[in-house]
Amino acid sequence: MITEALYQEYLSLLLEGNKAGCARIVAKLIADKIDLETLYLALFKRSLYEIGDMWADNKVSVATEHLGTAITEGLMTQAYPLIFRQAHVGKKAVVACVANEYHQIGGKMVADVLELCGWDTYFLGANVPDEGLMTMLQDKKPHLLCLSLSLSTNIGHLDQTIRHVRGQWAKLPIFVGGKAFDALPANVLDAYTHVKLVNSFPDLKAQLLHFGDHRGQ
Repeated sequence: MITEALYQEYLSLLLEGNKAGCARIVAKLIADKIDLETLYLALFKRSLYEIGDMWADNKVSVATEHLGTAITEGLMTQAYPLIFRQAHVGKKAVVACVANEYHQIGGKMVADVLELCGWDTYFLGANVPDEGLMTMLQDKKPHLLCLSLSLSTNIGHLDQTIRHVRGQWAKLPIFVGGKAFDALPANVLDAYTHVKLVNSFPDLKAQLLHFGDHRGQ
């Protein structure tokens, strides 16, 4: 459904900061009944990663990268009718980016996919301090915690967060993911219990199929 020509048109509009043009393309795809995962991965994620690479190569400014991110976050709301019409399954998840992580779109996409699977999600956004996260876990008592890590240099913050959570919830399942793990050793999570690296939406959905009912208490 997303041809290469359509993707390139969208990418050009995104680089220009043309919100209306990007919104037109997204609206047409939704009207044509595109599935959420394809929209998020083949259009949103691909374009943001490409713009990020262009920024790293000094081909676009950081302002252009931030503008593309802001436009994409706004466009994601157009997909809400696809998400919130799903029947709920009686499970809750808290989704957050660890402290010092300011790239939140990946985490938001995970929260949306969980909603699509019938979960009630609480997305806390970027740069969530451990104190606030712990308060939310105590308040919501979720079945699952999802943590997003975009920069490998923030692995220490992830480690600290997991250890804080484990201090009160020894068995609460924790899913982690993000671009950072492309640059980290494959065994980086082996020291933790009940912590799983989730690399893709299909992987996330497969894990949910076998999910237990305990909340780690």
